[in-house]
Amino acid sequence: MAAIASASSSGLILEKSGKSSARNGVSMFQYNGLRAVETMHVGSTGIRTTGFISTSSKWGRIKAMASPTVSAPKRETDPKKRIVITGMGLVSVFGSDVDTFYNKLLDGVSGITPIDRFDASEYSVRFSGQIRDFTSKGYIDGKSDRRLDDVWRYCLVSGKRALDDASLSKDVLEKMDKTRIGVLVGSGMGGISAFSNGVEALVLKGYKKITPFFIPYSITNMGSALLAIDTGLMGPNYSISTACATANYCFFAAANHIRRGDADIMVAGGAESAITPAGVGGFIACRALSSRNDNPQEASRPWDKNRDGFVIGEGAGVLIMESLEHAVKRGANIIAEYLGGAVTCDAHHMTDPRKDGLGVSSCIIKSLQDAGVAPEEVNYVNAHATSTLAGDLAEVNAIKKVFKDTSEIKMNGTKSMIGHGLGAAGGLEAIATIKAITTGWLHPTINQYELEPEVTIDTVPNVKKQHEVNVAISNSFGFGGHNSVVVFAPFKP
Repeated sequence: MAAIASASSSGLILEKSGKSSARNGVSMFQYNGLRAVETMHVGSTGIRTTGFISTSSKWGRIKAMASPTVSAPKRETDPKKRIVITGMGLVSVFGSDVDTFYNKLLDGVSGITPIDRFDASEYSVRFSGQIRDFTSKGYIDGKSDRRLDDVWRYCLVSGKRALDDASLSKDVLEKMDKTRIGVLVGSGMGGISAFSNGVEALVLKGYKKITPFFIPYSITNMGSALLAIDTGLMGPNYSISTACATANYCFFAAANHIRRGDADIMVAGGAESAITPAGVGGFIACRALSSRNDNPQEASRPWDKNRDGFVIGEGAGVLIMESLEHAVKRGANIIAEYLGGAVTCDAHHMTDPRKDGLGVSSCIIKSLQDAGVAPEEVNYVNAHATSTLAGDLAEVNAIKKVFKDTSEIKMNGTKSMIGHGLGAAGGLEAIATIKAITTGWLHPTINQYELEPEVTIDTVPNVKKQHEVNVAISNSFGFGGHNSVVVFAPFKP
């Protein structure tokens, strides 16, 4: 079904009756699992096919008809549907200032350190991208701050900093129609500390000792809700939880709310704080983490032959997404443009990616179609690149399937320095991607010592590089086979 869905939305309509029709689109992939059809060339002039193959299955007769060359994809021109980025906010292992965060990345600094939030001395993994010296002063009142799970503290601070960056202070918001401003900040695991503490109280002391905040601070929607309560934003408000793909899913959904006319502005992103006994222990049990305890700063090494798993991180990354019409009307500073995105599912395994990369490659194709971008226009990929044995190469294989000529593409791995922020990863990496666009500098992928031979794309090894970004994609994939890709570009009026 994933292959059928991918085909249908990418340029061909497949029908049980055997009838089919062609639609304009960016690309079509081979139908893995049905029967291979001819490879379609994807170029700046459109799609060209040379014939058709039909096959029968339990879904009926499926036919992929030949279609003539179609016109090149076109970007959105309606200012009500064009989506621009007018603010960014984050909480990271390098602090809560966007410029400081990116400068640390450009310098190739590792934020990976031994865990001291809890006693990890008996754990087989004892390091992480743990945030230290975090302060919520000026953003959360003292009473709430003491009660909140860290994930919601990170969410509130990054969200409010993003609003400030977009010149949407409390006084400004009071003069706006707040029913037209929504919040969509997700989390992969929610308030894991609040949940763990509640269960501990139940087991040790009985149900009467469970705090009334146990449920509210555990559930994943509470970040968006608390941010709305504090700011009065009354537009679309919910959370998405798709593991490590969460933030990109939120960007994609938020953009669609604006395009449909549900909102003028969306506060969107992801937050996570899972460096806890249960969080670290759980990922150890999954055999997902690097165990390089003797040298933690070199543990996260995407695409390196000697990688042995990801490094758990935390934080939050939030964007202010706004219709171009609304941004221009209020005189907002426009940082970059969101061109489009896509989400798909591998439908394969709970934790392992498809080796053929079909779910990822189809997601990239769909994102380019949504963005109105030809593959040749993309020259930067902020990769998911977690430093796992299977995941790193599966992503590269998928990228190489979509982009036949990768000689002009540069690709880097932000997680090599900050670890894997789980539900926050896509938010932090979207900010890194946008900063690459605005500064003209790509941060390095550190710990690149012995590159896998299959990786023939420039990974910006160990030292930053100057690079004028034309179109960038940022990839995020999550347990469950959730794939997400978002597309950003410099803003051009």
